[in-house]
Amino acid sequence: MKHKLCVVGFGGMGGWHVNHALKSDVVELAGIVDIDEAKRKKARDMGIRVYETLADALADESIEIITIATPNDVHEEIAIAAMEAGKNVISEKPVTLSCASLLRMIDASNRTGKLFTVHQNRRWDVDYLAVKQLKESGELGKLLTVESRIHGSRGIPSDWRGIKRFGGGMLYDWGIHLIDQIMQIFTQKTSSVYCTFDHITNNEVDDGFKLTITFEDGATAYVEVGTYNFVAMPRFYVRAKNGSAIITDWTKNCEVVKCKAWHESDVVPVQTAAGLTKTMAPRDEITTDTYKLDIPKSDVHDYYRNICATLEGKAEQIVKHDEMLRVLRVIEAAFKSVETGNVVKCEL
Repeated sequence: MKHKLCVVGFGGMGGWHVNHALKSDVVELAGIVDIDEAKRKKARDMGIRVYETLADALADESIEIITIATPNDVHEEIAIAAMEAGKNVISEKPVTLSCASLLRMIDASNRTGKLFTVHQNRRWDVDYLAVKQLKESGELGKLLTVESRIHGSRGIPSDWRGIKRFGGGMLYDWGIHLIDQIMQIFTQKTSSVYCTFDHITNNEVDDGFKLTITFEDGATAYVEVGTYNFVAMPRFYVRAKNGSAIITDWTKNCEVVKCKAWHESDVVPVQTAAGLTKTMAPRDEITTDTYKLDIPKSDVHDYYRNICATLEGKAEQIVKHDEMLRVLRVIEAAFKSVETGNVVKCEL
């Protein structure tokens, strides 16, 4: 039997959830809630039930799951009301805007016994999965640095994402995804966070950022989001003890160069623009292996399959409370770093 779902907020991501629910093998769409009459009309035109108020949806005993896809600043109040009404809750990311708020949401989950999680759908991105699999395989040994970037050239969307009081800005928007991915790749404790913001097209919130996370064993992650980049840098770049890897674009294979032997018997200097160099002389097939990894298989609707299996007692929810807290604590440390201009020491 499918689990009945109501989507609160029928905008971009709300529409995404609705479309997936309409085709789902595990959930059935009960309807939507939205305060915008144009969006309500759009839903009716699609043959989708529109609940007049959130209270009406929460009073429908057939609904098991509430998915929140509203602006970020109201996630907490909707989630707690839903859990207190006996509903399980999925919140769009960022789950909320502070750790204090998240702890109240987690308390409501513990108090009511209802499932509560966040929609970290980009754990199913194949570029991220390739890097994670590379790390878990041990093929290149210990990861030293992972650089994760998303670059675009259109600025912040002209909606609530550019407004501070709604939780706008790229650190909350794309940053929450990329940081969640990094914290799945690096499970060791952090030691510090340093962040700077861009304000090129928007002065109220960040329209880009550069974030360095240092871990207690010396490994580092560099996360960058830019919305004024007309030439994009690679999606991922990895340095490891036994080689390097690169993914140029999220649709491309991961290219790996593995070091077979550190020293060559005779390095021939190469001519550069204005001189010779042995230090930067390229490697060859004698000391390296070069190959591409297969693009991992992925189905983003496995997120909802996991939620439903968890409700049936057959699985453990895939995005856990402590993971949500860890990511949001990195976000808070990043904001503090920007505010103070300093590296923020933090054991997370």
